[in-house]
Amino acid sequence: MRQIFLVSACLAGGMFLSACEDKDASTVERAFQDVNVVDETDLNDVMLTAADPNEAVDYFARTLQGNADRIDLQRGMAKSLVRAKRNVEAATTWKKVTSMEGATNDDMVDLADALIRNGDWEAARTALDKVPPTHETFKRYRLEAMVADANKDWKRADSFYEIAVSLTTRPAGVMNNWGYSKLTRGDYAEAERLFGEAIRQDQALFTAKNNLVLARGAQRNYSLPVIPMGQVERSQLLHTMALAAIKQGDVATGEGLLREAISTHPQHFEEAVRSLRALEGA
Repeated sequence: MRQIFLVSACLAGGMFLSACEDKDASTVERAFQDVNVVDETDLNDVMLTAADPNEAVDYFARTLQGNADRIDLQRGMAKSLVRAKRNVEAATTWKKVTSMEGATNDDMVDLADALIRNGDWEAARTALDKVPPTHETFKRYRLEAMVADANKDWKRADSFYEIAVSLTTRPAGVMNNWGYSKLTRGDYAEAERLFGEAIRQDQALFTAKNNLVLARGAQRNYSLPVIPMGQVERSQLLHTMALAAIKQGDVATGEGLLREAISTHPQHFEEAVRSLRALEGA
């Protein structure tokens, strides 16, 4: 009788241990699955920021094999294609993202961004029209301003630029765009003001410095503005000013500015030299 009891106890103990082992195994497996999810998320983030854009595209293309229904991976692919400047593919992928379950208003805005990069302004406008007015983000209004600019709807463009500036702590880029919009309209004084504001926000923004010189040149003001600039930047801005003067018909002033640009540059300034030779030849 005692032997039967011992056998039963051993069997029960074995079953208990087996159950524990199964439970431990499933717990470990779930733990590893959680680790894999975290690792994959981290890797996705790395690919979207630090990796070479084309390497990131290859990574997401591989990961999407068998996982085409995962919207996070499709987003990663779309963003990587934008970074790689593969704009046609990016627009196509963003369209796919916006058609998937779980798509957001930000996805539609990113689609509009890709369409603008692809030069498809009308499609970008259609995409933005699908975004509800309550979705108030810097990117949305910056793109709205650009689309309004493309349609020469200046009133809407100014309104959207103003809203976009108020929604970011780094407005230099949008101020530069707004200034360029004013420059194309012939409002040179306001363009000059906006370019100056952009430079005050970001002293390294050379595009705004160059545009500021263009705005001053359009007003026949051929003196360089008092802004932070290195020696190479100074020579480049003098070259831009020279071309603006020549375009205005002030050829002698332009020639003098070209010579100053060449002498200011710490190395050989081939572009300015070619401009001067072309002027002398003419």
